[in-house]
Amino acid sequence: MNWRPITGLTLVFWWLMVAPAVAQVWLELILSQRRVLVWRDNRVIRSYPVAVGKPGWETPQGDFVVEVKVKDPVWQSFTSSTQIPAGHPRNPLGRHWIGFWSDGVDEIGFHGTPHPETVGKAISHGCVRMYPRDIAELFNLVELGTPVRVRR
Repeated sequence: MNWRPITGLTLVFWWLMVAPAVAQVWLELILSQRRVLVWRDNRVIRSYPVAVGKPGWETPQGDFVVEVKVKDPVWQSFTSSTQIPAGHPRNPLGRHWIGFWSDGVDEIGFHGTPHPETVGKAISHGCVRMYPRDIAELFNLVELGTPVRVRR
């Protein structure tokens, strides 16, 4: 058999060697199901139960991106100057914060909770509460700029 190289293939496929494909990760928060799905390469790789905003304090719907990630966040009351330090057992944010919405005053994001019995309910002031082990895992899966889609 005579083998003859096909010319031009390196011109067509040169980018495969220069820029390897990076897996696209994005989050889908389904409020009615009270779940957040982690997508990678068009398939769900994780699914977590969450608590969402209660009536009058609904979690905003739309397309957002992860704007901030903080390990051991300090909690600041939105109605007073009260703060609860990072790592304190009563800190309502737990050990991880993944912010995806802000109006310049208030912020909304995913965070842990010292009250695991609230996960699965519409009970927060708009934020998305998660079990501590789940938010720790999610924290390591997302980067700044990760898309977040919130839908009913």
